[in-house]
Formats: sequence, C-alpha cells, structure tokens
Amino acid sequence: MASELHFSPVLSDALVILGAAGIVIPVFARFRITPIIGFILVGMLVGPFGLGRFVFEYPWLQYITITDPQGLEPFAEFGIILLLFTIGLELSFNRLWSMRRLVFGLGAFELAISAALIAFVLMVMGQYWTGAMGLGLALALSSTALVLPLSGTRSPVGKAALSMLLFEDIAIVPIIFLLGAMAPYAASEGMEGLVHTLWTGALTVAVLMVAGRLMLPRLFAQAARTKSPELFLAASLLVVIVASLATAAVGLSPIVGALLAGLLIAETEYHTEVEGITAPFKGLALGVFLITVGMGVDLSVIAANIWPITLAVTGILLLKSVVTGFLLRMMGARRGTAVETGIMMSSPSETTLIVLSAAASAQLIQPTTAQFWQIVTAIGLTITPILALIGRKMARRIDAAGLPPLDTDTEAANRAIIIGYGRVGRLIADMMVKHDRPFLAIDSDPECVTIARARKHPLLFADARGPALDRIDISEASAVILTMDEPVLAARLVKKLRAAYPQMPILSRARDSAHAAELYRAGATDAVPETLESSLQLSESVLVNMGVAVGPVIASIHEKRDEFRERIMREGKLSQKPKLKTSLSDRELHAAAETL
Repeated sequence: MASELHFSPVLSDALVILGAAGIVIPVFARFRITPIIGFILVGMLVGPFGLGRFVFEYPWLQYITITDPQGLEPFAEFGIILLLFTIGLELSFNRLWSMRRLVFGLGAFELAISAALIAFVLMVMGQYWTGAMGLGLALALSSTALVLPLSGTRSPVGKAALSMLLFEDIAIVPIIFLLGAMAPYAASEGMEGLVHTLWTGALTVAVLMVAGRLMLPRLFAQAARTKSPELFLAASLLVVIVASLATAAVGLSPIVGALLAGLLIAETEYHTEVEGITAPFKGLALGVFLITVGMGVDLSVIAANIWPITLAVTGILLLKSVVTGFLLRMMGARRGTAVETGIMMSSPSETTLIVLSAAASAQLIQPTTAQFWQIVTAIGLTITPILALIGRKMARRIDAAGLPPLDTDTEAANRAIIIGYGRVGRLIADMMVKHDRPFLAIDSDPECVTIARARKHPLLFADARGPALDRIDISEASAVILTMDEPVLAARLVKKLRAAYPQMPILSRARDSAHAAELYRAGATDAVPETLESSLQLSESVLVNMGVAVGPVIASIHEKRDEFRERIMREGKLSQKPKLKTSLSDRELHAAAETL
C-alpha cells in the first residue's frame, strides 16, 4: 500500500524556496543583475507581511507563501557559515597575515569611530547612553553576506571591505558580552565571562589549526582516492560543521570556525575542488538568508513611519560612508576606492539584528526601539546592491576627474572609433598604432584611462550608453568598432549607429554565431564571433596532435566554418554568407591547391 505524501508546512516552505531560486537566479542573470535583489523581493512578496497576510482569507496562498519564517533562520545562518567558509578558501594564512594592518587598524578604527558617532547622535536625540552605545555598535556593523559577493576579495575595494568585515566578525563576541555587562541587572561576572570565552576560544582555534594541518590533507586524500563527489562533499561539510560547532561551544561565533576551516583547506591542494563542489549549496543557503531579510520588511509600518525611517536610513548611510571613506583616504587609498568602499559598507548588517536582539534582551533599549531599527536594518540590507552600483559609478567618475585629460585631439576625418578599451580594444588600438592609422577609444573605466596614458593611446572617458557618441564627430570616421562583451548593449549601439550613419562601416565583436546573426540584423557590417573561431582552432589543434592528418582536419574545419556561415546568413537575413576569419593553415592549404 503506497503511503500518502503529507504536504507539511516545512515541505511547502522548501518548495517555495526552491521555486524562488529556480526563477530568480536565471531571470536576474539574464539581465546581468545580482540575484540578491531578487531574493529579497521574493521574501517581501511571500513573507508574512506580503501575500502571507492573506492566507486566512485565501487558503490556497499557503502553497506559495512562507508559513514559518522562524523555521528558516537556521538555514539562513548555515548560509552565512558556508559563505564565510568559501571566503576562507579564497584566502590563505600568508595573505591574512599580510592584511593584519588593515584588519586590526582600519577595521578597528572604522567600527569604533562609527559606533561612537552613531551613539553620540542618538544621545543628543534623547537615548540613554547605554542604549545609545548598544545601538551604535549594532548599526556600525556591515553585511558580510552581501558586501563580499558584490565586491569580491581581490580588488582594492574587496580587500578593504574584507579587512573591515573580518574585524567585525571577530568583534561580535566581545560586543555581545559588553552589552550583557551593561545591562541594568548584570552580574559582575560579565567581564569574567568575556575573558574566559576569549582564552578558551584562542585555545580552541589553536587546537583546530594544529589538527587541521595534520588531518585535513589525509582526509581529503582518502576522499579523492574514492573518486566519489558525494564523499568529497561530505568531507567538506564535515570539516565546516565540526569547526563551527567547536567555536560555538566555547562561546565564539560559528562563523569564526567556518572561516578557519576555509583557511585550513586553502592550504591544501584540494581547495579548488572543495570550492567548486560547495558553491551551489552556498548560493542556495545565501538565498534563504536573503529571503528571511525580505520577510522582515513590513511595507505598512514603513508607510506609517516613512519620514523617521527615511531620516534614520539616510543618516546611517551618510555617517558610515563618510567615516569609512575618510579612514581609507588617511591610509592612502585612491579616492575612487575610498568612495566606493564607503558607500558599499554603509548599510547595516545581518548581525545587526543579532546585536539589536541582545541589546533588547539586556533591557538597554525598548522593544519598540528595537523593532524600528530592525526595519531600518532590513531596508539597508535590501538596498545594498543598489548602493554598490552607485558607489561603482561614483568611483569611476571621481577617479577620471582626478586624472589630467588625455590627448584626444586626433583628426576627426578618417579616424576609427573603438568603443570599449578592454583586452580586445587594446589589441586593436595596438594594431592601429603599428599600421599608423588614427583612432579614438571610448571607455568608462578609470583603469583604462591609466592604461591608455601608459600606452599613449587617445582615449575619451565616457559611457557609450549615454550621450557620449553624440558629442564626438562620427560622421567622418573611417569605421566604428565595438569590442565590449555586452551582447545587449552591442546590438543596441549597432542599431543606433546604423540609423544615424547608413554608410558607416560598423564592425562588432560577437559572443557566438547567434549573437553575430543578431548584430547583422541590427545593421552591422561585420560581426566576429570570438567563441566560434577559438573553438575551431582548438579543435584543429587537438585533432592534429592526436595524429589525424592535417589535410582532412583543415577540410573538416573549413566545412564546419561554412556551416556557421550558412547559419549566420540565414538567421541574420543576409543576402550572402558573411566572411569569417581564415586560419593560417587554411591559407596555406589554398595556396598549395593553387600551385597544383
């Protein structure tokens, strides 16, 4: 007798989360938008303050809403643990040691100064000093779960953000103990408990480091010998869980253990495989966390307190961005880096919610005050991706404004316009110089300005999406070359340029044959699909090195290229097959055929 599937609330919530991941990730990836925003919006939609409030009126909504928000919190916390684990995989002890000045210098100053200023402002507004300090420490924290996926850890912005976030993660435990010690009825053992936690935590970390260096290589070597991805994944999760439980057992945050586990595995030769095999789980668990953030946003409460909430969010963002940017400039960071990092780090953190709960439990703040700042925190987390985008755009403009203008006074007549000065654009510019052909490059990345100055290439700092093309004389240009790796933008620019200049040669880089056909339909004179030629040349090299005769290989490559030409002609609605690149071996074959 078949057992009947019981559709429990837990199963319903799991299906909603999986469905959200299946919709949000591909849709937002299609438009090159971070899925972080999508997960937060899904949480707002399906949470108790969204469609969830209508479940009693429309019972069928229980199948597409989250019925138990508190039940998701363990999964969200596990997502943050996996995030810190993967961050540890990208680091190493040597790299972490090289960052000690930033972690314990910049990170400590940023947290202390931001917390002190926020507390001072709140005291001026009437908050008692203990509550003001608790709120200051909570709101001074920044989101590890959101900032690092947006900034990375390799760029100057990523390194600065990582150093401050690492210190904040380390400081969580002392902050929680400090709030307990400041409670109106706190016992004297508050500071003694803090000291006990610190020395037991240090001992635990030391034991984990020694045990990890001795045991992890053997553990992963055994897992690798089985050639079982499941066993490799199980070993990775076991290391994360054991390290997190060990640090949590002595009073430290479990994310400290997760970070340490990542650092230890990063020292082994298996770190790349571990990073790849755990990435999908990290993304899904992080999505759960973001959904819980969205579920905490009550639009009706926001509407009823719109001005106080707006003032609070704006004030926190401005104060933290100014403090962070100023400290980075004092430590020698570039202006653009300081501005971008300051804006990205200005919103509160997911751990802010934990500190707010601790402050309320210690009776340092009233429950209504905690609820108000929880809403401010949720809004700050929601707009973090937007802040990152604003910071990136401002950094580009500031860096470019601080540079002396490049020489762009090339003759307008007969010069080529290269839109995009990345690796492809720079190569084309080099070839233009080699053959003594005038050109003007256009790009909106300040790094490209520095590279162009070093190579003495004429470059206009501008964004091709805006009115930049209307401000320069293209009518007398010899050609317009689009080299950016942005298919949608390339097609839009080709269409715009073809409408304005019907006779202008427009040559564009294409991602593949389908994109090349789209560019031809938009009016491109020539579209070069880069993946097509690289794939054909790689196939040619593989077959020749495997011992296949050169002649048949070249013939088959030529046949395959002709198939793509036929497809591009048909999909691009061309009257004849487009010319595609001919390899050196093709030319040698044709030359040999002509001599026979």
